[in-house]
Amino acid sequence: MASQSALETLHRRLKELEREHGRSSDYLVPGLWTEDSRGQSIVAVNPFRFYRTCIETILFGKDRTPETRADGGEWSREAIVYNMFIRHTAAFDHNGDERVSVEASREGLRETGTFLKAIALLPYISRLKCDTVHLLPVASIGRDGRKGSLGSPFAVRNPYTLEETLSEPVLDLDVDTQFAAFVEAVHRMGMRVVLEFVLRTAAKDSDWIPGHPEWFYWIRDDIPDRDPGEMDPRKFGPPLFDEKEIGTITERVSNHDFDDLPEPPPVYRDMFGPIPVKVEKSNGRYIGFGPGGERLRIPGAFADWPPMDVQPPWTDVTYLRLYDAPGFNYMAYNTLRMYAGKLARKEHVVEDLWEKILGIIPHYQKAFAIDGVMIDMGHAMPGALKTRLVELTRSINPSFALWEESFDLDEQSQFEGSNLAVGGLWKVQHSPRELRQFLERLASRGTPLPFFGTPETHNTHRAAARNGGIRFSRLCWIMNCFLPGVPFIHQGFELGATLPVNTGLDFTSEELDRFPASILPLYSEAQLPWGSTETLLETIPAILELRNHFSNAIQDTSSQSFGILPTSHEKLIAFQRTAKDRKRYVLIVCNLDFDRVVEGEVHLSADTEDVESVLTGEKFATPRGILRYRFQQGEGLICKY
Repeated sequence: MASQSALETLHRRLKELEREHGRSSDYLVPGLWTEDSRGQSIVAVNPFRFYRTCIETILFGKDRTPETRADGGEWSREAIVYNMFIRHTAAFDHNGDERVSVEASREGLRETGTFLKAIALLPYISRLKCDTVHLLPVASIGRDGRKGSLGSPFAVRNPYTLEETLSEPVLDLDVDTQFAAFVEAVHRMGMRVVLEFVLRTAAKDSDWIPGHPEWFYWIRDDIPDRDPGEMDPRKFGPPLFDEKEIGTITERVSNHDFDDLPEPPPVYRDMFGPIPVKVEKSNGRYIGFGPGGERLRIPGAFADWPPMDVQPPWTDVTYLRLYDAPGFNYMAYNTLRMYAGKLARKEHVVEDLWEKILGIIPHYQKAFAIDGVMIDMGHAMPGALKTRLVELTRSINPSFALWEESFDLDEQSQFEGSNLAVGGLWKVQHSPRELRQFLERLASRGTPLPFFGTPETHNTHRAAARNGGIRFSRLCWIMNCFLPGVPFIHQGFELGATLPVNTGLDFTSEELDRFPASILPLYSEAQLPWGSTETLLETIPAILELRNHFSNAIQDTSSQSFGILPTSHEKLIAFQRTAKDRKRYVLIVCNLDFDRVVEGEVHLSADTEDVESVLTGEKFATPRGILRYRFQQGEGLICKY
């Protein structure tokens, strides 16, 4: 008799719990989680029957597991991505007390998101026509320096173990089985799983510290941390450079000259001590003792580039010590990313640490059959380490995808084996001037890698919080579905969410004060606005359906397939996609003015008598190749000709 799969085991357990706990129906779920909510924004259900039914829909429906292609992860170019931070995406106030509880209920059910609840969300994600689920990290989370009530998923205590709070205690199944069931369910629904990993950093109370203190940096325990905005060089924080040093550093790095890079000042380097000969845990944090008995501690991390970055320190993580060489026992830009020439040599590699890192992703490939990875700050890893990682993962699965959190689209990432990069669209889409510059670069140079077609990520402002609100989100979706990128839905974008998940990129100091860790979903309990009345739930699949008709042109990342068109107004953005036969065109025109109607012109690149809206079928005359139109606030046109 064949052994049960993880999803079958989960199904069997839910049937048992349904029998044990009767037929009470006082567990609340969003109507959007159900196939038929009958218009109700919240539905009361029996939890075990509800989840059993969700799993039966997947388990007994048609198995649409994607075929394995030996394409080196190039299936990524065709992906439609839904980004999940499971703890947040699948969180809900199930007992109706107007808060999301951190602790599991007496019955053993959680209100924060879990793998079981994420399975229930898969039909919802499928209705949006997404075929790839991108997960923020799911590994176990550290406690030392923890932010918020739950801690950051990027403060990884042990990358080989899953975070226990992502499991449902009532199931009495280990967290590995519950995650395996989730991945199996994703596959059966015809989707793929891309899991995000953090490979350069670890939690300050990492499980690796007692056995391998040499994998970490240590400073004297008596040195206080520098407060945000403070510039006292005697306290620990990012190394302080003067204006002349910053100029030298910037120039040399821009010229790829990593020999004799300027070091941090002596007062900073002297904070760092030797590798401890003994390590003890005291009050939740590790203390090391040097050869002379001196007390040492593990310092928090900070933004390592550019060297004058003013982001607050990351109190819950520290950098791993990837190279070990005399004179380089400190954390700075030249030991963490722009590796100094004298440091980044084969003989200085911390080989056992590299081997431990190289084993992480294969573990998840073999244990859970994930389809790809997003490597957090992958472009900042040593090139030799990344090369070995690519070779190893693709030897296990030749269709394995590698994505990276790089904001610059360059040939180096493609050369190193990446299939997809975050890119920088999120940073410019709300600014007509910067967006035009971004599109002009695409038109002149193309893009070596597809990028995330999104105006927001878990580190940025929400699109619906920008000027124009949900209308801006809708316009971005129209635009992004026709750019040479990958349509990417950051959880809650479709619901018009306005609360940022994190304030990691492009937030002012005033905004940082307004959004402390106690209310940010990356660190504390929160739920998405499942009861929103203004959403993109109909717009998203409708535009994707139109996109499918022009897939050959859209998935072409060469400059020949993309052209930005002249317009008569600064807030009118127009571009076209060209089919390979150079005879068919898709025209996208967006009015980024959300306050005024714009009467404007668009100059087409081909002489045609008219263009036809693919949204309404209406035809617009274009005498001498000029489209004259009265664009409503935030209006987007999709035309063919």
